[in-house]
Amino acid sequence: MASLVLSSLCFTSHKPCSFTSSLRFSFGALTGSRFAAPLTVGFRPEKRRNGRIRVSVYSRASPLVFRDLDADDFRHPLDKQNTLILKAIPGLNELGRALLGTVTEQIMLLENIGTSVLVSKDQLPELHKMMIEAAGILNIESPDLYVRQSPVPNAYTLAISGKKPFVVIHTSLVELLTRNELQAVLAHELGHLKCDHGVWLTFANLLTLGAYTVPGLGAFLAQTLEEQLFRWLRAAELTCDRAALLVAQDPKVVISVLMKLAGGCPSMADQLNVDAFLEQARSYDKASSSPVGYYIRNAQTRQLSHPLPVLRAREIDEWSRSNEYRSLLKRATQMNVVEKV
Repeated sequence: MASLVLSSLCFTSHKPCSFTSSLRFSFGALTGSRFAAPLTVGFRPEKRRNGRIRVSVYSRASPLVFRDLDADDFRHPLDKQNTLILKAIPGLNELGRALLGTVTEQIMLLENIGTSVLVSKDQLPELHKMMIEAAGILNIESPDLYVRQSPVPNAYTLAISGKKPFVVIHTSLVELLTRNELQAVLAHELGHLKCDHGVWLTFANLLTLGAYTVPGLGAFLAQTLEEQLFRWLRAAELTCDRAALLVAQDPKVVISVLMKLAGGCPSMADQLNVDAFLEQARSYDKASSSPVGYYIRNAQTRQLSHPLPVLRAREIDEWSRSNEYRSLLKRATQMNVVEKV
């Protein structure tokens, strides 16, 4: 299978209007449109001094580290199920190779790194430390991190054969989320890499787009693949929310990210209430429990690339209280100060 990988985490999704935008998948979808721009996540700095962002790297106790963490340790059951279905699609690998080549890889690579700032220990070092710490917690090699100027809160991941994968975050993310919330977003993106989601995100997307050009059954084939793709995408996002929780180690941090992306802004951030958002999620479940409500709910979510944020919030709240999550915490060890540096 070809190796270009692109995943993102946005709450607004759009039907792709160009080849480049079609490779971008989002963190969450709020509308009925089907494909999304790259991940949308921002963070509000905890301190500002002389107009510059000041973030304390040691703003929380030393987190737990998962030394031997495997992707299947936290993969959502629906992710496992739908991944097997995708792998069983005849010709997916071959068609993926045909649709994707070195030119496409270079377009995506140059577009992203040519318009962004590369984060390092000497460039936005606080962000660099957050990424290094999150990767260490999840037992994965840290990708490069870029910051890109954009009014749309977003983040996404790109991996190309023979090159180090990288994550891109938009500047508006910085204005919306706290430090811990932003790190949870980075962890969500790392979850895609940890679980090899990007391969299926990219190739299934390209396969779907390419199928429309096949004479005769092309449109039918594309529609069938789209439905399966979206089922898998929604499940994959639930897995990556779990990765975010493993790094944040506080479900309210992850739920707060979902809440702010659903309806938050910097000026109202301190008035948002996670518990009220969870109650909103429960009310949605209640309203959709009737036969009519169940039908409407399925119709509402069937063509979304991401689960509704209230449902994701409920899922992460339930998993945080599960024996599976508690068992993972028992296996973890404390990250020491040297590792954090």
